[in-house]
Amino acid sequence: MGKTRIRNEIRTLRFFANEMSQAALAEKIGVTRQTVMAIEAAKYSPSLELAFKIAAVFGKELDEVFIYQDEEINND
Repeated sequence: MGKTRIRNEIRTLRFFANEMSQAALAEKIGVTRQTVMAIEAAKYSPSLELAFKIAAVFGKELDEVFIYQDEEINND
């Protein structure tokens, strides 16, 4: 079985939202800046509820913020 990864566009979205800081995003979604930093770096996957909150801050759909990438390679 291959590696499954979820990448995100949070850094880009923050940039286009007047360069919103990680701390400002954290305050809006009710977590710490460290949590936002870990999610943004793909070191931590947010709960579904938190993912929806992040998307809502930017006025985006969930799949515009979080992108599922199945890196499984089929060698048939």
